[in-house]
Amino acid sequence: MQRAREKMEKLEKGTKRRLRVCVATCNRADYSKLAPIMFGIKAHSDVFDLEVVVLGSHLIDDYGNTFRMIEQDEFDIGSKLHTIVRGEDEAAMVESVGLALVKLPDVLQRLSPDVLIVHGDRFDALALATAAALMNIRILHLEGGEVSGTIDDSIRHAISKLAHYHACCTRSAERHLIAMCEDHSRILLAGCPSYDKLLSAHKREDYADIIKAWLGDNVKEQDYIVALQHPVTTDIKNSIKIYDLMLDALISFNKKTLILFPNIDAGSKEMVRVMRKKGIEQHPNFRAVKHVPFEQFIQLVAHAGCMIGNSSCGVREAGAFGTPVINLGSRQTGRETGENVLHVRDADTHNKIYHALELQFGKRYPCSKIYGDGNAVPRILKFLQAIDLDEPLQKTFCFPPVKECISQDIDHILETQSALAVDLGGTNLRVAIVSMTGKIMKKYTQANPKTYEERIALILSMCKEALKDAVHLNCRILGVGVSTGGRVNPQEGVVLHSTKLIQEWSSVDIRSPISDTLHLPVWVDNDGNCAALAERKFGHGKGVENFVAIITGTGIGGGIVQHNELIHGSTFCAAELGHIMVSLDGPECLCGSRGCIEAYASGMALQRETKRLHDEDLLIVEGLSVKNEEPVNAIHLINAARLGNTKAESVLKTAGTALGVGIVNILHTVNPSLVILSGVLASHYEQPVQQVIRQRALSSAQGIQVMTSDLDEPALLGAASMVLDYSTRRTY
Repeated sequence: MQRAREKMEKLEKGTKRRLRVCVATCNRADYSKLAPIMFGIKAHSDVFDLEVVVLGSHLIDDYGNTFRMIEQDEFDIGSKLHTIVRGEDEAAMVESVGLALVKLPDVLQRLSPDVLIVHGDRFDALALATAAALMNIRILHLEGGEVSGTIDDSIRHAISKLAHYHACCTRSAERHLIAMCEDHSRILLAGCPSYDKLLSAHKREDYADIIKAWLGDNVKEQDYIVALQHPVTTDIKNSIKIYDLMLDALISFNKKTLILFPNIDAGSKEMVRVMRKKGIEQHPNFRAVKHVPFEQFIQLVAHAGCMIGNSSCGVREAGAFGTPVINLGSRQTGRETGENVLHVRDADTHNKIYHALELQFGKRYPCSKIYGDGNAVPRILKFLQAIDLDEPLQKTFCFPPVKECISQDIDHILETQSALAVDLGGTNLRVAIVSMTGKIMKKYTQANPKTYEERIALILSMCKEALKDAVHLNCRILGVGVSTGGRVNPQEGVVLHSTKLIQEWSSVDIRSPISDTLHLPVWVDNDGNCAALAERKFGHGKGVENFVAIITGTGIGGGIVQHNELIHGSTFCAAELGHIMVSLDGPECLCGSRGCIEAYASGMALQRETKRLHDEDLLIVEGLSVKNEEPVNAIHLINAARLGNTKAESVLKTAGTALGVGIVNILHTVNPSLVILSGVLASHYEQPVQQVIRQRALSSAQGIQVMTSDLDEPALLGAASMVLDYSTRRTY
């Protein structure tokens, strides 16, 4: 009996009790971010004990009594606190905070949660964080560290200082929290929880029915506008003026518009008064509503022709669909945005806003996942489980603030920012996961199909496989970079004209099918330009303001970097270095001309000359053998030259001279400080090129350095660099 009792005591001590988590929601906007977490907690009832507190505008009829949607989601609401003092001015906001602080202690004392989850930057959330901190309750703050340019910034940062743990959405937000001296080990880069729902749910088959339900039977996809404008509490007068001008512009633009009432901040009453004075609620082109359920709102934003206003939804969630957005005024200043957002900071005239509508309405942009990748909730749940309730409650701060993120390298805190790189060659199609440091985490290779349909299908299949593997490799994929032969319009992501090596690849939009399928931003460029980008980020070109990269392989290509920027030219054929003519009547080139560098020095040109020598029995020398039916190539030519074959030496000398003369022309045209040779033939050409430069270049250009690249995969690394450079600097 004694042994049995001791065994039971050990089992009881070893059983970890459920973590009591209280989620407090104040309004429709924060519930869209908190609901996915609440569902996740509820689904793990063996680990968590969920309590829900509802307060703020959720309980006000004028704002839609949105607590009902929480009940419809089958959550048990433990407490409803009426905390809003009506008046919709600055004093009412302060009084509402005070009223919440009076009511919250009883609720928190009764629930006694281990952790309180608070979202964002609302004044209600500040009251929650203040009460919990003073009552020694651990706080997890969502979406801290962000910047938006209004009083919300001050409230958000104040909550961050009160909070014990942080789940932020972007790398910049993480760095801001670190700079604010928050403990690195208590910061989770999770992404936005709402993305978990919207990325999986926005392509519902019934979206057309949802559009009809809210806007009428005759309204089609991408032929309506969603408008959502809130007051700016630090500049109420100007925000009301902008709202007035926005309504005038929307009336003039004459498109069906779903307009949501503003939030409860100071100034909202005046904005509603402006709306009613213009008769918006009765206007045939407008549907004015207080609330739209989040699942339906996703559909409406995803399929809208445009979204306008100053809601954070425009700069955050809308980017995941590529929906065009017009951001008015200063409320979102400093937010990270995708290229779908057109900012009208100084929205002081009707014409400015109307012109912005003309520019944006009906366009589509690459999908952006700056704020999340659809996996935030599992990360947050794992983070919650890692909280040690036995560690001291008192916060510690890290002084002085640090410039770079040095979060501890454990799987629930730090993921490696990475890119998917795609290289379309004449023979093979390759995909790689590439980290921020240029390390190729994993590479996939398949034969490049001959038809467009098969090629696109294979690209998507390989990318999907890589995305799955990236999760296990702890890599956060920021986007897709594509390197391809031919002339490319990188602005539109379109191959204008392909090389003859890749069939059915002219006038092809690569960006759209990849972006639409993977929900990731996509960049596309010529393989030669990608080689230059690779050198600029990872190779000898790093820190060099002006240089030229030349890639030697099956063909000859390259890129020119001037003043740290890649040159594309007016019709995107700048740096077609392989087609610089070095002879008026030289061998025929694949481009249709004669005497191009590529016709002399490319792998195909050397293979042609090797075959000619072999057919004339002039290739084989002592020490060199070619097996029966073995195709000869440039390697046989190089080996023959090494063994003293004068004919082979002559071919290589001619090829090296042709490349050298072309490079001399480049030196005399753009005058770079460095020439980088990359590709399989680079090491064989370095010495001949240097010799031609010494003999033929102007004296002022003879000292320009020529180097062989150290990069093994310039095309893949260059494709990755487009993603890693641009997706991490998208701050407006």
